[in-house]
Amino acid sequence: MKKIVVFGCLFSLLYACSSDSELKDLRGKDVSSTIAADELSQKELEESLAKIRQKEEEKERKAKEAQTTLEFDKLKHDFGNVKPETPNTTTFRVKNTGTKPLIIENVEASCGCTTPKKPEKPILPGESDDITVTFKSNPGQSGEQKKTVTVTANTENKTHLLEIRAFVK
Repeated sequence: MKKIVVFGCLFSLLYACSSDSELKDLRGKDVSSTIAADELSQKELEESLAKIRQKEEEKERKAKEAQTTLEFDKLKHDFGNVKPETPNTTTFRVKNTGTKPLIIENVEASCGCTTPKKPEKPILPGESDDITVTFKSNPGQSGEQKKTVTVTANTENKTHLLEIRAFVK
């Protein structure tokens, strides 16, 4: 068994050495690939990329056309002193100040103790609707609490931050 292992190692070593010398012979020489794109395939590739770019530009143009603007009645709300584990609710009034329908795509809180609720329907230009935010401290959560709500909409700046504060006694 030892002889087979020794023979295998010697064979591997000899093979590796011969391959290394072949590599040394290639140094300093030009190496070319046997696979090359002919003019037709290069032209097809460029046409395909142009079509993809055109589709992406069209998609961006449509997304930009659908954008609008918004404004909030406030960006921060302070509940002041609150009792532990009791719900405290406020509303942030959002107005569509643009010319296209405002779509609130998502509202997401930074913590599970904060529950936001978004408008379900698009807000027409000049109209307003409410984003309701409820804060209820978790068991054992006390002291000053600062939470954020991220609002995602079809505006140039897709995300907007709202902030709530409370002091849990």
